[in-house]
Amino acid sequence: MAVALIILAAGKGTRMNSENPKVLHPIAGAPMLVHAMNAGATLDPEHTVIVAGHGADAVTKAATAHDDTAKVVLQTEQLGTGHAVLQAKDSLTGFDGKAIVLYGDTPFVQPETLQAMLDAEADVVVLGFEPADAGRYGRLVMDGTSLERIVEYKDASPIERSLKLCNSGVICAPAPLLFDLLDQTGNDNASGEYYLTDVIGLARRSGHSATVVTCDEAETLGVNSRAELAAADALFQTRKRVELMEDGVTLVAPETVYFALDTIIGRDTLIEPNVVFGPGVTVESGATIRAFSHLEGCHVARGGIIGPYARLRPGTELSEDVRIGNFVEIKNAQIAEGAKVNHLSYIGDAGVGVKSNIGAGTITCNYDGVMKHYTDIGSNVFIGSNTMLVAPVSIGDGAMTGSGSVITSDVESNALALSRAPQVEKPGMARKLFDMLKAKKARQSRGS
Repeated sequence: MAVALIILAAGKGTRMNSENPKVLHPIAGAPMLVHAMNAGATLDPEHTVIVAGHGADAVTKAATAHDDTAKVVLQTEQLGTGHAVLQAKDSLTGFDGKAIVLYGDTPFVQPETLQAMLDAEADVVVLGFEPADAGRYGRLVMDGTSLERIVEYKDASPIERSLKLCNSGVICAPAPLLFDLLDQTGNDNASGEYYLTDVIGLARRSGHSATVVTCDEAETLGVNSRAELAAADALFQTRKRVELMEDGVTLVAPETVYFALDTIIGRDTLIEPNVVFGPGVTVESGATIRAFSHLEGCHVARGGIIGPYARLRPGTELSEDVRIGNFVEIKNAQIAEGAKVNHLSYIGDAGVGVKSNIGAGTITCNYDGVMKHYTDIGSNVFIGSNTMLVAPVSIGDGAMTGSGSVITSDVESNALALSRAPQVEKPGMARKLFDMLKAKKARQSRGS
C-alpha cells in the first residue's frame, strides 16, 4: 500500500529559549526535522507533508533542501495535534494509502518500527512504549491486543494514570479514515485543543479496529529544551559509535569522537581520540584519522593518513594514500594519489598532482579580497618550505620552488623557481644594536 508521511513541525519550542524553530535545532549536524524525514523516507513514501507554523519560511527551506518533493503546509493557529494533522488534508486529496503521523522534534523513531506499524493488522495503529517513569505521558487503554482509547494525562483518572503503556503520538491509518475521524473531533477537554489521540475512541465507536506497536523508550525521545537536545545528541553519538565499531571501524577512544548524521566510514579505518566529523564526510576503508582533527564536506580515499590536528573543509577530495599532516588546512582542493602536505600549510582552491610534496608553511594565496583564484600544482612537484603561491598560478610537473619564495608567475615543468630578496649582512651591527637597546632600557628603568 502507498504511504504518506505527515510530519508535525509547527511548534515554537518555548523551552528552547530560541528565535529558531524547535525542529531546526541540530542533532549530529542535521536539524531534528531531517532525522524524522530520514526515518520516514525508508518507507518510500508517495507524499511527504510537513506541517509548519512558527518560523515556517525557515522550516520550508530546510525541508525542501533535504527533499525537494516535500510539501509544506501551514498551521496558522496552534489548536492541537489533531488540528495540525488536518492541515495536510488538502495536500492528500485523492490519496487512499496509509498515512503515518510523525513529529519533527522526535528524531529517533526507527525505520523497522514504522514498518511494523504498516504491517500491523488493524485499521488504526499507535506507537506505544513503557518508560521508566510514565510521568505525564498520555496512557494507552487496552483490551487484550485491542486499543480502546488514548487518554491525556491531564484528563486521566487515577486508575488510568497507573497504566504503564504510554502514547508516543505516532499514529498510522488509511488517510481517508484518519481525516474522517479528525473531522469528528472536538475540543471539549482541559486544554481546549483538538487532540489527535481522540481518533482512537472515535474509530472504536464506529467499528474500526485499533492496536498498538511498541518500541524502546529511546525511540520516542522528544526534544523540548537545550538539555534534552544535548541528551538526544549524546544518544545519537553512542548509537553511531557502536554501529561503526560493529562495521569494522576502530575507535581508540569512542567517547571522544563525534559524528554527523551522514558520516560514512569504511572498515579497517582507525580513528584516534578527539576527532570531529561534520556533515558530508566519507572516509574509505583503511584510512587513519589522527587525534584532534576536524573534517567536514570532504572525501578521504583508501589509505589516507590525516592529522593530527588537521582540518579538512568542504570541497576537499583526497585520493588514495594521501598524507595530510599536523596543523594543515585543506579547502576546496583535490589532492592526487600519494601526495603529501605534512606540516603547517594551507591549501585552498587548488589541485595537487600525483606524488607531489608540499613543504611546511606553504600557503596558496587564493583570495584577493573579492574573488577566489585557483592554484594548479602538477605531479611530482616539490614545493619548498614557506612558499607563497599567489593565485592564479600554475606549477608544472616535476618543478621545484625554493624555500621562502613568493611565486606570482607560472612555473614550467622541471624548472626551479626562486623568488627571494637579497640577503644583506652588516658586520658588527648586531652587537651595536643590542648595546643601544640595553642602554635605552636602562634609562627607562631609572626614569620610572
